[in-house]
Amino acid sequence: MNLKQVYVYKGFERFWHWMQAVLILFLALTGYEIHGSFQFFGFEQAVRFHNISAIALLVLIAFSIFWHLTTGEWRQYLPTRKFLRAQAEYYIFGMFRGAPHPTKKTVLSKLNPLQKLDYLFLKVLHIPVMVVSGLLYMFYRYPQGRGIEALNIEGLEIIAIIHTAGAFLLIAFVIAHVYLTTTGHTPTSNLKAMITGYEELEEEPSGLEIKETT
Repeated sequence: MNLKQVYVYKGFERFWHWMQAVLILFLALTGYEIHGSFQFFGFEQAVRFHNISAIALLVLIAFSIFWHLTTGEWRQYLPTRKFLRAQAEYYIFGMFRGAPHPTKKTVLSKLNPLQKLDYLFLKVLHIPVMVVSGLLYMFYRYPQGRGIEALNIEGLEIIAIIHTAGAFLLIAFVIAHVYLTTTGHTPTSNLKAMITGYEELEEEPSGLEIKETT
């Protein structure tokens, strides 16, 4: 099989990916401390760091939305039914039998059908729910006229449960994501691609920057 090094992941894409990972993991660390799972920073510092990280993530999300819209990369997440079943079967047992990957990655199609669904769900539902619930929890006391209004304690409890459940799902996603990065041509090829931007692909559409492998 003739492989070529193709420039798949642009600089901002890699920066956004790693910064998002760092911020999500730090939010999980401080969030679980706020819930009393362990003690590391101390409650007050954990709350402070959690809020600062949340604001940083919101800024990053704003830039990433702008980047996706202006570059057309949002098309990467459009769902498709083509090869969806084949991709699921590959992950369930095909890859353990050495079966070939049912889809081929290109610069114009970086995600397989299941990844498209996963990331679409993450971007249009999961992350927005986390952001909205987090902001409501952060600013449950808000100015109203000349006074200060607050959400009732029962409403705040529901928001906290939603936010915490979303955090557990997000950590599960991160664990699954890290595991699936080891299913490339080599266990570290996908990781290297997200660091350097280059990945070995079977075919390469015209007009792309490539480097022949040795």
